[in-house]
Amino acid sequence: MWRSHKIYRPGLSRPRARHDATAEARRERGRLPRVHEIDPAFTALPLRALADAALARARELGAEHADFRLERIRSQTLRLHDAALQTALDADDLGLSVRVVKNGTWGFAAGIDLTTGEAAAVAERAVEVAEVAAAVNREPIELAAEPSHGERTWISAYEIDPFDVPTGEKVELLAEWSRRLLADARVDHADAALLQVRENKFYADATGTVTTQQRVRVHPVLEAVGIVDGVFDTMRTLAPPVGRGYEWLTGGRWDWDGELAALPELLAEKLAAPSVEPGAYDVVIDPSNLWLTIHESIGHATELDRALGYEAAYAGTSFATPDLLGTLRYGSPVMNVTGDRTAEHGLATIGYDDEGVQTQAFDIVTDGMFTGYQLDRRIAQVTGRARSNGCAFADSAMSMPLQRMANVSLRPAPGGPSTEELIAGVERGVYIVGDKSWSIDMQRHNFQFTGQRFFRIENGRLAGQLRDVAYQAVTTDFWNSMEAVGGPQTYVLGGAFNCGKGQPGQVAPVSHGCPSALFRGVNILNALKEAGR
Repeated sequence: MWRSHKIYRPGLSRPRARHDATAEARRERGRLPRVHEIDPAFTALPLRALADAALARARELGAEHADFRLERIRSQTLRLHDAALQTALDADDLGLSVRVVKNGTWGFAAGIDLTTGEAAAVAERAVEVAEVAAAVNREPIELAAEPSHGERTWISAYEIDPFDVPTGEKVELLAEWSRRLLADARVDHADAALLQVRENKFYADATGTVTTQQRVRVHPVLEAVGIVDGVFDTMRTLAPPVGRGYEWLTGGRWDWDGELAALPELLAEKLAAPSVEPGAYDVVIDPSNLWLTIHESIGHATELDRALGYEAAYAGTSFATPDLLGTLRYGSPVMNVTGDRTAEHGLATIGYDDEGVQTQAFDIVTDGMFTGYQLDRRIAQVTGRARSNGCAFADSAMSMPLQRMANVSLRPAPGGPSTEELIAGVERGVYIVGDKSWSIDMQRHNFQFTGQRFFRIENGRLAGQLRDVAYQAVTTDFWNSMEAVGGPQTYVLGGAFNCGKGQPGQVAPVSHGCPSALFRGVNILNALKEAGR
């Protein structure tokens, strides 16, 4: 039985009191960001010489547009089972690419030899691709104008580069956390993982924009497994992946001790909980769950290339078609959604996108009305927009940039309620915490989501956990049923490393911030019964 009416929300403790101290002392405690430099191993590469050779050759061959990228993406994956290391995988992806438009047709090529001769040869191959493809191209490529930004350097906000921390130290921290879980008799197994990426990009184009950028991201996760009478279930940490460094694990920005201590009890309660009775319920959804619903039902639905049919063969289309822009009531008046590639610590945050566009924040849903799309330069031009809003991304030098998702976020209500206050307004409902499985149709219209933790709400109070809960809705019905959103104190930036799109497939990191929110009359399914069990 639920023994406390307190809602456990790691990382949302009361801010510490301010006191006089030097900036350096506060920086050492992690209160101010450290000033980083671009990885010297990356800047030591002949970046400008390679770009100059490639762009000059593309111009000689008559390209109307040319851009050059050189990328180094370093990643590490650590996985432990029952405190024992199972996987330690390091990858280092380095290469260059050239994209051109010639005769109104895309051309693209990539290579791995970092010489000026190879850079020029890659440009030649890109132009050859455009010349061959021009014979079958029925849609001339034009790009929305973007001013030249000159030379720019951008580095994401983080304290400790995870690649500066010895692998053994990281493994020992995950093992120690795992041992804490295993020390509780209610936990039969424990799995731990840490994903880390440092991404360096150099971009140059024929207009004179030259950008050198570096961003770091981490995703730690712990999962406890319990088995009772042959039935097993899991309980996972809620800490989201973030555009931060190793300080996310050790710097006090997330209450790891508190969350690990809570997992065994939460798992035991879940295993003993009754199965939900299906029907219409009021639901309060925690940011740790709602971010994924935003991703699938808003983020993908408002990618304009998808809405125009460019993704139909693989990822589907969108119900949010251009004729509905400005007239579709996407949700209730408390719904305000932005796309933002500048949000601090966002996974999709960058200074300049992979077409040399300075990144921005922009409206997608305003007071419940559908008001904006995510755009790259080509799609902006096709639809008569004045400018891209900076949503082009390629997952490596070997990939051609696609229109990809910004950090799409539901805004909190200034002075809005706490999660406890939202729950207090529900007589019969469910409080949903943590993400798990999901399903949505190819038009982003009809969906079904589950979660990690479900708590019955009775007369405004939590009354124990439930099992086998899924919520189902049509996108616009669901968002129109949203009666209230929480205040800034409930806002959390969730997200994922692996949003998929394109043929050949690419993955992109993306964050989605949101407050807790209250929805009325949502259809709750019993997932076990729906599976025929």
